[in-house]
Amino acid sequence: MGLLDILLGRTRPVVADLDRLFALPSAAVTLEAAAGFTPTGQGAVCFASVEGAAFEQSHREVQALLDADTDRDGPPVELRRDDYGYSWLVSHRPPDRLSDLVNDLHAVNSQMEVNGFGPQLLCSLAGFEASAGRRLALVYLYKRGTFYPFAPLPDGTQRRDNALELQVRAALSGDLRIEQDLGRWFPVWGAPGL
Repeated sequence: MGLLDILLGRTRPVVADLDRLFALPSAAVTLEAAAGFTPTGQGAVCFASVEGAAFEQSHREVQALLDADTDRDGPPVELRRDDYGYSWLVSHRPPDRLSDLVNDLHAVNSQMEVNGFGPQLLCSLAGFEASAGRRLALVYLYKRGTFYPFAPLPDGTQRRDNALELQVRAALSGDLRIEQDLGRWFPVWGAPGL
């Protein structure tokens, strides 16, 4: 980075570090101790919708890559589209197999990158739940290399439990690289896997 870049306020983009996903299992232990949330066994990778034969081939490759593990209910990953036009590759695992879910999320992201779809990758999430129907997702921002908590209120409205999100941020700051810019804590309403 040169002097001109510094003067003009230009910065280098953060390189995605998918290996940060492997910190989720240890963060889950902290999350359960601090807030009572346990893994749901569901997770997803979100990306800008892609059409065409190249993406269909990539989806088949992801399916084949994950199909070798038969310890799951249903297909290795399923493709879903949300109401906002984004695509999600969703993985389901037994709740006590978070490390396998993380491996799935890492494999999906890596395969998308290898096949040239890295610029379309947006985020990955792992779902957690607690008593009284409370849900939480730990969201990994692909282009930032950081995590943030997303906690929708259980009443079905599109409102967030901001106090819980801040509590989780404080609890996990030693386990995960938390996104410092709260403006980037985007809501993922209706996200498959949450």
